[in-house]
Amino acid sequence: MIDFLAGQPRILPLEELSPQEIRFDFPGASNTSIKNEPLGFPLMLKKYPVNFNDYQRAFEIVMRHIRGGNSFLVNLTQPTPIECNLSLEDIFIYSRAPYRLLYKDHFTVFSPETFVRIKEGKIFTYPMKGTISSSIANASGVILSDPKETSEHVTIVDLIRNDLSLFAKQVTVSRFRYLDKIQTQRGALLQVSSEISAQLPKNYHCQLGDIISSLLPAGSISGAPKPRTLEIIQEAEGYERGFYTGVMGIFDGKDIDSAVMIRYVEQQGGQLVYKSGGGITAGSEVEKEYQEMIDKVYVPLT
Repeated sequence: MIDFLAGQPRILPLEELSPQEIRFDFPGASNTSIKNEPLGFPLMLKKYPVNFNDYQRAFEIVMRHIRGGNSFLVNLTQPTPIECNLSLEDIFIYSRAPYRLLYKDHFTVFSPETFVRIKEGKIFTYPMKGTISSSIANASGVILSDPKETSEHVTIVDLIRNDLSLFAKQVTVSRFRYLDKIQTQRGALLQVSSEISAQLPKNYHCQLGDIISSLLPAGSISGAPKPRTLEIIQEAEGYERGFYTGVMGIFDGKDIDSAVMIRYVEQQGGQLVYKSGGGITAGSEVEKEYQEMIDKVYVPLT
């Protein structure tokens, strides 16, 4: 696990992980036997987001920098206190996502977004940018034809292609802007992703630390250009992300599978806090971005 600013990395041998402290469920790897549990009762989730005026102030800081040419895309996030009839452990058990983790009594994450996969000498990454309710008429057509969403996604794909080209060859966009459906307590969401792959050098096992660090933080939850955008995020957000939007992964001695730590609930002094956000571009509208931040506060259930 590596936090957003890479100041609190945790590197732990799998055989030493205690399920009482860290529970994980990744594709093909897990230390918990609890899978596909139905909730069995209605989910109660009340949201208390930052008020619109405060969000708008942060949004305007971002837009000022975009208009000034300091960034093309900034991922703006905020914490939302919630009331829920599930504990952190319950959320871990009942949520549906490819990557789930419960870290002590600190936080749980149920992420749909792969960070990188390394398999047989190739690296794959799957940036996720663009979310829409499937209940909207022609939802897939709406989001795939939206100029703002398209620009945001293209920017991230280009950023990651450039990142990969620093250490890999044959960088290829294998799939561009495909849709995944995610179920939530308020209905299904469509999310837009792309697949980018590249060929690693033969001695890549000796360079894994450099490879991972060169890709951090993930482009989809930071922006472009990355160094200046990170400074803008620190100025605009006014809170510490911590492990939210960091990465978590498993290395089995040969291959790596990892995820971006989004869809994240944290315990803060007895209060559950859900952290969420979205990408801001020159074409963003503050009301829509504020609503997207709120809509992303959900627990994916079957």
